[in-house]
Amino acid sequence: MTSETPNLPTPDQIRRSPKVLLHDHLDGGLRPGTIIALAREAGYENLPETDADKLGIWFREAADSGSLPRYLETFAHTCAVMQTKSALFRVAAECAEDLAEDGVVYAEIRYAPEQHLEAGLTLEEVVEAVNDGFREGERRAKANGHRIRVGALLTAMRHAARALEIAELANRYRDNGVVGFDIAGAEAGFPPTRHLDAFEYLKRENNHFTIHAGEAFGLPSIWQALQWCGADRLGHGVKIIDDIEVAADGSVKLGRLASYVRDKRIPLEMCPTSNLQTAAAASYAEHPIGLLRKLHFRLTVNTDNRLMSGTSMSREFEHLVDTFGYTLDDMQWFTVNAMKSAFIPFDERLAMINEVIKPGYAELKSEWLFQQTASTSGSVVA
Repeated sequence: MTSETPNLPTPDQIRRSPKVLLHDHLDGGLRPGTIIALAREAGYENLPETDADKLGIWFREAADSGSLPRYLETFAHTCAVMQTKSALFRVAAECAEDLAEDGVVYAEIRYAPEQHLEAGLTLEEVVEAVNDGFREGERRAKANGHRIRVGALLTAMRHAARALEIAELANRYRDNGVVGFDIAGAEAGFPPTRHLDAFEYLKRENNHFTIHAGEAFGLPSIWQALQWCGADRLGHGVKIIDDIEVAADGSVKLGRLASYVRDKRIPLEMCPTSNLQTAAAASYAEHPIGLLRKLHFRLTVNTDNRLMSGTSMSREFEHLVDTFGYTLDDMQWFTVNAMKSAFIPFDERLAMINEVIKPGYAELKSEWLFQQTASTSGSVVA
């Protein structure tokens, strides 16, 4: 249920609220100026624009095609400039800084090590460069008065054949900055069961993984990700709405798969703006997150690709506040859901919820109370 408090959070309160991000791609969140600088260093001459502002606009417009494959093509430019240790370190450090500046206190950032080998790096060198960058970004954020913890998710590309190798890599670095595994890429024609050996390996190793499913493909993708592969979370999962019927009188009937997802509290990594760009949803108002929130699915709010979507966690929440009238209580609900669903140990998740997230939202709610008191006092004096 939403809060009884009539006041909606302001953009400033949204920015200052503690937020948790579970679905964000490292190669989808570069600063445009950094892309240009790294392209210059690497001798990469295929950028469509060399002005930072214009380049940022180009990425957003190119991603607004309504097609997931076209959306994915934009990553050719970002990956092209992320082929050296120094480039990966810089991008990772800036990622942590940018998220912390936006109020994110915990983030799991995913990337595909196999896409950063063109200049001769090994898989291990890629992981270590990114991990070092995240630690540097955390230090810089702390120096600027912000706190953030960043974990890495190693992604395998579903159209390639290196999933088991990347899963083994994730397991080797699980105590050194890597918190889990993922597969990504175009869903159609590349079901998650193609990589069943990787998922079975991770389960034997008691490791965590999420799977992109139910974004551009329907219920079979979600069903395979859960019942064949055993995913802990679903990347996007918006197509679960196809297993929910809403009658003319407003009554709702859940199908077997939707019921399973809700009953088992399987986290859905919702990315509203990205879903609009890839035509997984027609508008914010029509995004399944509205109905799924009412039905108490375990939902989380995410950015997916901050560069391509021209977004941030604060902007995602601003859209939801504007569209659904969500309050600070709703924002806290989404944030606690995300922290509960993170791939770090239970006691650390609990500490983040009780010592960072809940106190942060309590402070923001108290601001409204004092504002109301001040307003009332002013009217009495007048």
